[in-house]
Amino acid sequence: MRKQIDITVNVPQTAVDALAEASDLPKQRIKDAMAKGACWWLQKGKRVRLRKAKRELKPGTRIELFYDDNVLAREPEHPTLIEDKGRYSVWNKPHGLLSQGSQWGDHCSLLRLAEVQLNRACFLVHRLDADAAGLMLVAHDGKAAAALSTLFSSRAMIKIYRARVTGQLLSKNTTIDAPVDGKASVSHVTTIKADPETNTTLVEVKIETGRKHQIRRHLASVGHPIVGDRIYGAKASSGLQLVAKYLAFDCPLQKHPVRYALDCEPPPVST
Repeated sequence: MRKQIDITVNVPQTAVDALAEASDLPKQRIKDAMAKGACWWLQKGKRVRLRKAKRELKPGTRIELFYDDNVLAREPEHPTLIEDKGRYSVWNKPHGLLSQGSQWGDHCSLLRLAEVQLNRACFLVHRLDADAAGLMLVAHDGKAAAALSTLFSSRAMIKIYRARVTGQLLSKNTTIDAPVDGKASVSHVTTIKADPETNTTLVEVKIETGRKHQIRRHLASVGHPIVGDRIYGAKASSGLQLVAKYLAFDCPLQKHPVRYALDCEPPPVST
């Protein structure tokens, strides 16, 4: 079941009562959806998630519920906290976990899980495809988020990924600079090891820019889509074999060099 409920309350009542009256949903399902970030309202002029089912609403208050059985039934794999730096934290995001939620919920997102685990406000710094895994930064105040985001947009962040691609990529070093969505994009690909038995190649990719799906699109453009890339290649039981394995930067908050690396290697799989 998938439905949207948009109501303005006429009398003082709780959020769960108002939504129950406006729909055929049981209150327990509404409470679950609200806890998972599927309900929205205006607070101090800003549209935010409303999680408290027993919140007393005044007449004239507008609330929205975006209910989807499939989204709410998902069980997220939890991320691993690499280090808590106070104003930001470093995480290893698993495959399948969103960077941030949508209007239909956020319980399967890194931002929400980090917020719950650390009991601290969380702000998005950069994105990583849901199908991909690896290192991500999460800021804990607005100024930290802005400062760290600038590192990504100004190309001051060293970003390296590990991927397994289809076919035999025998060239040791390849630079792909095809524009992505009309914008300059540069990916440097280094071949680690070709596997003739599975007809795949393990590669490392260092990117200078961070366009949407840049690595996936660049590798597919030279005939070597990433194993498990259901958009630019072919779906595989292994999932997308792409991991953000290395981040290095001069921390603008604590004024010292920072380096994080994962010991990872996507397993050899058939396509």
